Amino acid sequence: MHAVRLHAFGPAENLVHETVEDPVPGPGQVRIAVAAAGVHLLDTALREGLPGPYPTRVDLPTIPGREVAGTVDAVGEGTDPAWLGRSVVAHIGMNPGGYAELAVTEAERLHEIPDGLDAAGAVAMIGTGRTALGILQFTDLGPADTVLVPAAAGGIGTLVVQHAKHAGAEVVGLAGGAEKTARVRAGGADLAVDYTRPDWADRVRAHLGDRTATVLYDSVGGDVARTAGELLGEGGRIIVFGWSSQGFADAPPVFTDEELAARGITSQNVLGPVMLERAGGLRALETRALAEAASGRLRPAVTRFPLARAADAHRALQTRATVGKVVLVPEPAAR
Repeated sequence: MHAVRLHAFGPAENLVHETVEDPVPGPGQVRIAVAAAGVHLLDTALREGLPGPYPTRVDLPTIPGREVAGTVDAVGEGTDPAWLGRSVVAHIGMNPGGYAELAVTEAERLHEIPDGLDAAGAVAMIGTGRTALGILQFTDLGPADTVLVPAAAGGIGTLVVQHAKHAGAEVVGLAGGAEKTARVRAGGADLAVDYTRPDWADRVRAHLGDRTATVLYDSVGGDVARTAGELLGEGGRIIVFGWSSQGFADAPPVFTDEELAARGITSQNVLGPVMLERAGGLRALETRALAEAASGRLRPAVTRFPLARAADAHRALQTRATVGKVVLVPEPAAR
């Protein structure tokens, strides 16, 4: 099969598209003929050898990728043969292997792809979608809310905007550049603002008039998050689920406890065990995410790259040149 392997930590060019042996499923496992593989910003940390949720140093060479969708074409010993031929999606966990034409994972990780959802959409929801729903469970939005969504053209941001609109909230989406803000506006935001412009906060204030925002969903951190947080009124909430502007190192809070108290607002980091405990575990979130997409209530945005162009996908993701979830698609004729 063809796969993308990393032989040495470093730049995107170190991702090499090459021929490797087909993987063989072990006991309790299946092999998936991959139709779509997810690319995550955390994959770039693995590639560079940076600290993150992956071990800083994995065994090389390695095939990155944690999210795959396709058709089960082989099963291991003790695995239910009924999986053969079924269209499935799986988050394969911390063991990489997704950037390939064939991927192996445990059968217990599989979800059958619901009708009405393609492989790329399923990949988007099994990882990004489950995270979005995990984040959203910490707020009970309604028509009285005005929410601020930085990175609103990203995979999670796109889904947060849609969910908030379904709940009746007013949505202000922030994105970088005219093309992304146009997509955010088309995705349902009441106002889409280019946060690379120095006057973006003034545009939001002009739109709100004498009102203030009630919720900030912050995955960016840094100056953008602080400026957005200043648009919150008393009783406002900051839901923190990342700090992409500051890389993968631990980032200091945007506001100190003293500043939060003085403003009458709160800030909560919702990543990790607290999210899973409230949701009933990862699998529950995955099941809900797939169902939301299959029903059409949530519509993931996807940017596709051929598998052989994984390096381009990494570069585009790191320079914020993508919209929604980045997905690699193996070329059918390549095998």
